Amino acid sequence: MRAIIATLVVLSSAGFASAQSSPRQLVTTGGGALRTAANLPFSAAVRAGGFVYVAGAVGDGEAPLPKSDVRAQTRQTLDGIQKTLKAAGSSLANAASVTVYLRNAGDAAAMNEVYATYFPTNPPARTTVIVTQPLANGDGLVEISMIAIPDGGERTVIHPDGWAKVPSPYSYGIKSGNTLFLAGLVSRSGLSNANVPGDITAQTKTVLDNGGAILKQAGMSYGDVTTARVFIADAAMFQPMNAAYRPYFSDTPPARLTVRAGLPGADFAIEVSMIAVKDATRTAFTTPNADGTAGRANGNLSSAIRVGNTLYLSGIIGNTAATRGDTKAQATEILARVERTLKAAGFAKSDIVDATVFMADMTKFGEMNEVYRPWFGGNFPARATVGIGPVGDDVLLEMMFTAVK
Repeated sequence: MRAIIATLVVLSSAGFASAQSSPRQLVTTGGGALRTAANLPFSAAVRAGGFVYVAGAVGDGEAPLPKSDVRAQTRQTLDGIQKTLKAAGSSLANAASVTVYLRNAGDAAAMNEVYATYFPTNPPARTTVIVTQPLANGDGLVEISMIAIPDGGERTVIHPDGWAKVPSPYSYGIKSGNTLFLAGLVSRSGLSNANVPGDITAQTKTVLDNGGAILKQAGMSYGDVTTARVFIADAAMFQPMNAAYRPYFSDTPPARLTVRAGLPGADFAIEVSMIAVKDATRTAFTTPNADGTAGRANGNLSSAIRVGNTLYLSGIIGNTAATRGDTKAQATEILARVERTLKAAGFAKSDIVDATVFMADMTKFGEMNEVYRPWFGGNFPARATVGIGPVGDDVLLEMMFTAVK
């Protein structure tokens, strides 16, 4: 993630407004940012489906990154994102969902100190996790990705009745139209903000019960959840987490990603963020096999969920006996599976607007890009790439996408 703020495609000499009729609009901030990121296969942001998807940003893409100063890096990164959002017809005040990737858990308080000044009232929903590998910029201490609402769009803060004020600069939920973005939830009481101790089973239930209260406040339920990201502190917790998670999605489970990451507190075993959409046209898809036969359904997740014109894909891995230990081979297999999933749902790779790549070894960043770049060929989606290990033996990569027609 580069310095992030750049796209490889400039809409036209007339700028962003000239492409308003397009369902998928790439956003550029131009100038030094464009030159800095010209060799990396992602766009600074993509506007589509009523939202602006902002790539993971480290710094502003123009000025040198302040070393060993998380406050300065947070400030520079948010200033850069503000420029990107302005080019997209939005602003930080319209942010709906933010993910903060921190290199060091000890930097959380300093990051929050600066972050809070950019969102003095009604902050976005936010997820904060600790990466296990260096960021793509080796001097980076913080990376921030975001989904924002275009200027003029609905933005409503969702806070369950009777719950205490949120203890950090985030909201439990932000609703825009029929879409609800939930913050990353940990095992904490909404009524008192006190941590709720327990094993992974107990903590998963606390997190999802809290999620249910936020959904209910927004007029939704777990049947409306389209995608979830589950961060666990220990891969050994994976199956017990699944056993506690499944009953909340007794019908069609949402698309889901599960990775192993550091969490914002030593007491926490799990953090879950979700997106829910209230829409009658919800359809689940399972990734077909390479030979075209039907794939095997997974009781914990759907390969993809389509709601309206948006497709949320699960995190997809590519480890096989043939790809063991080979980042490029696993990336190739992942993207082949993604393409089959897209086709089954009536989408194409050109519809992808947002991507997150989780890597067990960030020294393989270039190898992953060698496969990723030609697969898209240009017109790249926004993307964050972070050193957070997927769950599973020999899994080197996991990729998660959102597509909009």
